[in-house]
Parts: sequence; C-alpha cells; structure tokens
Amino acid sequence: MAITYLKSGKPEAERSEDDLKTRQVVVSTLQDIEARGDVAVRELSEKFDKFGPPSFKLSASEIEALMNRVSARDMEDIKFAQAQVRNFAQAQRDSMLDIEIETMPGVILGHKNIPVQSVGCYVPGGKFPMVASAHMSVATASVAKVPRIIAATPPFKGEPNPAVIAAMHLGGAHEIYVMGGIQAIGAMALGTQTIEPVHMLVGPGNAFVAEAKRQLFGRVGIDLFAGPTETMVIADETVDAEICATDLLGQAEHGYNSPAVLLTNSKKLAEETLAEIERILKILPTADTASKSWEDYGEVIVCDTYEEMLSVADDVASEHVQVMTDRDDWFLENMTCYGALFLGPRTNVANGDKVIGTNHTLPTKKAGCYTGGLWVGKYLKTHSYQKITTDEAAAKIGAYCSRLCMLEGFVGHAEQANVRVRRYGGNNVPFGAAAE
Repeated sequence: MAITYLKSGKPEAERSEDDLKTRQVVVSTLQDIEARGDVAVRELSEKFDKFGPPSFKLSASEIEALMNRVSARDMEDIKFAQAQVRNFAQAQRDSMLDIEIETMPGVILGHKNIPVQSVGCYVPGGKFPMVASAHMSVATASVAKVPRIIAATPPFKGEPNPAVIAAMHLGGAHEIYVMGGIQAIGAMALGTQTIEPVHMLVGPGNAFVAEAKRQLFGRVGIDLFAGPTETMVIADETVDAEICATDLLGQAEHGYNSPAVLLTNSKKLAEETLAEIERILKILPTADTASKSWEDYGEVIVCDTYEEMLSVADDVASEHVQVMTDRDDWFLENMTCYGALFLGPRTNVANGDKVIGTNHTLPTKKAGCYTGGLWVGKYLKTHSYQKITTDEAAAKIGAYCSRLCMLEGFVGHAEQANVRVRRYGGNNVPFGAAAE
C-alpha cells in the first residue's frame, strides 16, 4: 500500500506564515474600527475599494433603481435559484421540532428553537459578484425567521452590483450596506455610530474576512470558518481527465489560494489530468487566478486502494468533495469529514455553489472535522426549559439533588433543593443537611 504525491502545493510552514501575516493585519484593523467606527470604515473602504459614497447603507429608492437594471432573464434565474435554496432550507427547518416531554410524573422538560435576533450576512463580490451567496445566507436566515437581517457586499467595479443587491433584497435583507472586507465584518459585529451591531456573522469570504470572523467569535456568533474555497476530486477510471481537470480548475479560479486536490487510484488518470489542466489553463479566461492557485495549492495524490483514498479524504477534510467512482454511495456511507459531497459525474460543485438548493457556505481549513456547513439550523438556538408541576415530584427530585450537591461539596446548591423538600415534601430538613 502506498500514497504518492505526483504534485504537491506550498509546504505547510509557508501556509502558516501567510496565515500569521493575515492575523496581524486583522487584529490592528478591528481595533481601529472599534475605536473610530464610521471614520475608520470609510477610510478602509476608500483605501481598498476606492469607494466612499455619502452613505454605505442603500436607501429603498437606490435598491429599486439597482434592481431595475437587472435583466428579466437574470432576475428569473435569481428567483429560480432562491426558490431551490428556500425549499431545501424550509424542509430542514420543518425537521427541527420543539419538544416537551414528561420524564416522570410531574416533571416536564422541553426545548424551543428560537431564531438568533440579528444577523450580519457577508456576500463576497470585489472580484466576482457572488450573487448566490446572498441566497445562501440571507434567504436561509429569512426562512429561519431572523427578525433583523443585514447584508454587506463590496462594490463591484466602483458601484453596487445590481444582481447581488437584487438577490439580497429578494432574500429578505432588512438593511443593505455596500462595503467589503474586514471593514464590513468589523462594522457589523462591533457596530459603529450608524450601524447597530448584530448577534451573529455568516457568509464566506477571503482569508481576511475568515480571520476577522475567527477573531470576533465569542463577541458574536459565527456560522463557521469559511475561508478560501477548497475542492477535492475523488476519481477512478470510470471518468476521464477532462472532467477531472474541469472540476479542479472550476474551483481554483476562486482565488490565488484555493486548494484543489485530485485523489485517485489511477496513475494514468492522474497523469492525464495534469496534462489536461495545462491545456485548459492556456484557454481559460480566469487562468491568471486559477494557474497561480493550482501552482501553489494544487495537489495530485495517487493511492493503491479505495480505503486509502477514503483515509486521505477524511484527513484533508476538504470543503467540496466531488466523488466520481464505481462506488460513490460507499464514499457517502463512509466519509466523515468534509463540507459537502457531490456524488457522480452528472452533478458538480458549481451546482451546489449556485442553484441546486444545498448551501454553499461550507467549512474550510479542516473545520469539516467538527462542523457541517451553513444551514437554517445555524440561525436557531435550541434552548431548554423545565418545570415541576406536583409536590411529590418536587420533593423526590429535591432529595436526589440535595444528596448529589453534597457529594460535590456544594452546600448552597443543596439548600436550593432542601427548601423545596421542606416546602413540598413536609420534611424538616435543616440548612446544609442532605435530604433523605
């Protein structure tokens, strides 16, 4: 058994160094936003986006004017995609039930699923206008019935992108801001003189956006660590090099640091895919980005067995995993660490990114080992409650509770239970004594 790397990306040490530089920039920028609010946000926007409108928040008339610039065909496509996302999100929401059970006579336990009360949705768009990200974050929050949904997106070529704004508005955003990067994340989470802070941040972004969310986690909630796009193609000789190369480069064009990995048990397919990638990069309009990403972060891994492929795939825990083998369902049954699976050659990651209905905000940097992607449940907080409705239950639970509190040395805790035993059980239990 052997695992062979026909192509490797940047060494891990170099990737860690890049992460450290990003972290340092984000620390100082967030401190500046917290200290100076709107002034800092405006300076950052003018510096990085060359954009400084009178107000970053769009008015209703500005939103309407931008939407009027979207063609009928584009608007129809946006609505179709949003309907798919809403339909799946609603089905997921319907699966999450409030519960209430009587665990013993007179003891009632339950939980309620309560929406987060305010959320900031970041929609990337400085390089490519990410229309679909508005469906994924804003529309899904709307299905969850979040009372205040604000959305931010950077300007595209010096102005708000009409299609992105249309998707945000149709998705249900209550406030829309044209700002990007760390300044958008910081403004939504920390608040400024003109922006009320939110309880939670969601949405993908570049390395700086992802790091800003990471640093702000705890002060606000976040959906997950969703940094630069990652993709893995797991393939055997049931497919050819063209489809493998296309699926790898289709995601590598996202940015200069988007890992793309081919995992196969066929050296022939691996070598042919390497050649096909070189061919496509000569004609791909986004080759400047995709070629740099492939050079620094692309990998081709050849295994002897399907079991080895499964082991490597779970270790990498890629954001997107395209499986094209003679046993796709076996991978579905056995894989445990990933963002989302795309099974069989008929589907592809772009479907998930844009239209099919599953959410495209997914875990990166091995976060798939401990979390799935953004979904309607991320906007819901499951809160438990309890009540005791009979004297007998209060005395019975109280006696157990008192003894267990004393076992741990918590006398004050025990007295909380004892007073109930005295009140409702008729026992004369002194302060600090365990109920019998």
